[in-house]
Amino acid sequence: MKAKLTPFHLAIPVRDLESSRKFYGELLQCEEGRSTEHWIDYDFFGHQLVVHMKSGATALIPPQDDPTNAAVDGDAVPIPHFGVVLELSDWETLANTLTRVGVEFVIAPKIRFRGQPGEQATLFLLDPSGNALEFKAFGDIETQLFAK
Repeated sequence: MKAKLTPFHLAIPVRDLESSRKFYGELLQCEEGRSTEHWIDYDFFGHQLVVHMKSGATALIPPQDDPTNAAVDGDAVPIPHFGVVLELSDWETLANTLTRVGVEFVIAPKIRFRGQPGEQATLFLLDPSGNALEFKAFGDIETQLFAK
């Protein structure tokens, strides 16, 4: 069954709200919605992301050389991770901005599965609390997103 695309809601733990505001609000330019002293809602590229202050929160991903990471097209992809699929031009703009400001990538911007079904632009980075994010884009999302 093919569902109508609607926004997702995701709530994640963070160590502190100020570093989250700088990362999600300033760096990624996500508009802040409701908030309290314990959580912040963000418009995460049209989706609802809520960062919840969790004292002592630890990184949700293992180190790059951890065997629990998934091997994907030659990269150790952090598991778990979340992110969004952008238009290719928006992905390029984001990748260029993140590179220009010196973001440390888990997986630097690249083309994965080049010349194969599902070819995609991808990059991975961590938020200040260690949550892994992936941003990806396809040349033709209609045919490539779920290509086999």
